[in-house]
Amino acid sequence: MAELALVRPRAGRDQRIMQGALLLAAGFLALFLLLPLAWLLVRAFQDAEGAFVGLANFAAYVTTPALAASAWNSLWVAALTTLLVVPLAFCFAYALTRSRIPGKPFFRAVMLLPVLAPSLLPALALIYLFGNQGMLRGWLLGHSIYGPIGIVLAQVFYCFPHAALILSVALAGADGRLYEAAAALKVGRWRMFTTITLPSATYGLVSAAVVVFTLVVTDFGIAKVIGGQFPVLATEVYKQVVGQQNFNMGAVVGIVLLLPAVGGFLLERWAQGRQAGVLSGRSVLYAPAARLARDVPLLLLCLAVAVALLSLVGIAVWGSAIRFWPYNLTLTWANYDFGRFDSAGWDALLLSVRMAGLTALFGTAIVFLVAYVLERGVASGPLPALVRFAASMPLAVPGLVLGLAYILFFNEPLNPLGFLYGTLAILVLNSLVHFYTVCHLTAVTAIRQLDPEFESASASLKVPVWLTFWRVTLPICLPAILEILVYLFVNAMTTVSAVIFLYGPDTKPASIAVVHMDEAGQSSAAAAMACTILAVNLGLKLLHLAMGSAIERWTQGWRRR
Repeated sequence: MAELALVRPRAGRDQRIMQGALLLAAGFLALFLLLPLAWLLVRAFQDAEGAFVGLANFAAYVTTPALAASAWNSLWVAALTTLLVVPLAFCFAYALTRSRIPGKPFFRAVMLLPVLAPSLLPALALIYLFGNQGMLRGWLLGHSIYGPIGIVLAQVFYCFPHAALILSVALAGADGRLYEAAAALKVGRWRMFTTITLPSATYGLVSAAVVVFTLVVTDFGIAKVIGGQFPVLATEVYKQVVGQQNFNMGAVVGIVLLLPAVGGFLLERWAQGRQAGVLSGRSVLYAPAARLARDVPLLLLCLAVAVALLSLVGIAVWGSAIRFWPYNLTLTWANYDFGRFDSAGWDALLLSVRMAGLTALFGTAIVFLVAYVLERGVASGPLPALVRFAASMPLAVPGLVLGLAYILFFNEPLNPLGFLYGTLAILVLNSLVHFYTVCHLTAVTAIRQLDPEFESASASLKVPVWLTFWRVTLPICLPAILEILVYLFVNAMTTVSAVIFLYGPDTKPASIAVVHMDEAGQSSAAAAMACTILAVNLGLKLLHLAMGSAIERWTQGWRRR
């Protein structure tokens, strides 16, 4: 009897395409995320000549008072900011989702203003208000705005919308039957709040706290502009690398800066695993009834927050238009002649627009294709698991750490990609990788809403997978793709920490020009550049809103067909 030969089935064309795309995705994330971070870790255990020194650099860090103090300062400032922002953002989000106050679209729009501006804008506005020559400097009772007070106040402005957005989502979905049952049982409003509302929003609260804490610990711009002589981790990394050219100690501080971000990321993942679903198939969406005792205080709170946010933006705009602070307050457009204050001039803004546009264009394509391959390709095996892990990593990597990893990795003499350093390409790559995770999660969420039967039906009809992707997946997911594009553009325009180590003489972004103008004492010009960045992002956001409704109607019509 002849032995039967074992024949391995050949992979189909579509399967080979998906496997090849997955390999490319793994190579991209390994080359531009995993390897630079690994090289950062290696450099932390070397001396200036490249010899292995074990934990000597870490011992030097711990025994250097200024460096150790920077870690403590970063932690307590971040904790204080979190304690201030999260309750305020919760009340604001509660007003938008669980009350009947008027003007909700207006409050939502105002809430997003800090997201569209560089983090340096609130710091500059606070200097105009409370600086040594500030209009309201007496309000600080002799204390200086340059230091922890200024950092905390500016971070509250900068971090508030991030926390409010997360908490708005957490509070938007609620089962109205629970509140009806509680009312029927004569449960008091406070007990209803503590037993129904808060437990359902626990994951949102943890996520908001983690995001705020991480943003404060890792932000460079605010601490650089208004921190004065108050050392924090972000500014110490900058001093070690740029000021002292001590790259090995910079790597050590970068790893120390990475630890709180990783800890917060793990805490958020733990909370996510314990979060139970709030809405079921038979749930009734909660619709709050009008109640003056609740709505009037919440309306006053929203008005106060809106006034504070608009006031800081308004002060920055006013400061950008005065001739010479604080001695000549006449209005002028001269501060927008950026060539007088920075060698790059308007070219810095144009370069930022190019960088943000390329990041948005190529980044959206890469992010969505990788998400599609992961969701519709081979789901099991080590390679998909590795790509999923790598795709989630940037959320825990501060921009300053990623930028430092890039400067060490791409300046390594043996690295054939060293030619990228100082070019526009490395700014685009760094920005894309830095903001990758949020975009990836958005794309995955959109793709998971599609029935996999689309691909199954196409396969049975022998329609290539790329044709199904082009004709079915892309049109349905167009709103999510547009969200990703706008997110990448806005963040690439405003980022400071991610590119502070990577720009060259001909590739200085506008956000870095703001830092340099402020260092040179040209605060009005710095405010003018920050306001210009805000105007560009605001214009894009308005265009996005105008296009969004039309695309949504087109998508719904396409689905019906």
